Amino acid sequence: MSETWYEDETGPMVRPYTVTRGRTRPDVEHSLDLMAHVAAVDPAGGEPRLDHARASLLDLVRRSPRPVAEVAADADLPLTVVRILLADLVDAGLVRVSAPIARQGLDDPVLLREIADRLREL
Repeated sequence: MSETWYEDETGPMVRPYTVTRGRTRPDVEHSLDLMAHVAAVDPAGGEPRLDHARASLLDLVRRSPRPVAEVAADADLPLTVVRILLADLVDAGLVRVSAPIARQGLDDPVLLREIADRLREL
C-alpha cells in the first residue's frame, strides 16, 4: 500500500477509538479467531461507500486472503481494532471469515511443556 493514513514520526493521525466509532468490540458476535481466514466477497448490488480504514482492510484481503492476525500486522493496526473493522465488513457482506483449520497434535501436553521449557531457557 503506497497510501498510508499515519506518519511514522508522529504516530497515527486518527486514534483507534475514532476508527471504531468508540466501540471496543464488534456490534454482532463474530468468530474472529487470530488464525481465522478472511477472504473478500464480491458484493451483490454494488459496493457500499467505506471509510479509509475499512476500505484499506478490504483492499488487503482482496489482494490475497489471509488470517486475521496477518491482516492486523499488514494494516499496522491493533488486533482489537482490526476485529471490529472486519466484523463491520462481514456485516456489509464484503468479507467472509472461515474458522481456522484445526491441526492435530498442537495441544499435546508434552509438546507444550517442551516449548515452555525452551522459552524459559531464552
